[in-house]
Amino acid sequence: MYFINKGYAPYDGRMRAMFLIALIPLVVLLAQPLGGISFWIPVVLIGIGASAHQAWSANIFTTVSDMFPKKAVASVVGIGGMAGGLGGVMVSKVAGALFDHYKALGHIQTGYSIMFAACAVAYVIAWVVMKSLVPKYKLITDL
Repeated sequence: MYFINKGYAPYDGRMRAMFLIALIPLVVLLAQPLGGISFWIPVVLIGIGASAHQAWSANIFTTVSDMFPKKAVASVVGIGGMAGGLGGVMVSKVAGALFDHYKALGHIQTGYSIMFAACAVAYVIAWVVMKSLVPKYKLITDL
């Protein structure tokens, strides 16, 4: 709402906010290197990343209601939820295989480094994909 109140169109304001929100999870990259100082540092950094996820979710759901007619919002959100669920299954499987592989090599920390990096940059990648698919706001009316 900050950017919308500043005069941005809703889509432009949300995309600007989502870009800033997408940068916040990058602090998760510091969780492992700073974990040697205190175990609370990774806890706080991962908590910051998780709170950014919630801010991202709130904006992405509202973007759907901005772009689609009322009769289609629930269906589009449902399709997105299904995609998210399938993505969660795939990430869990890949993470398990990754951890098993690096544990067998005696370098489980490397597996965690890869997962922390993937989680940290996922929002930036998602923002780029969304901006590429929807470069300018246009209400979808032909449903």
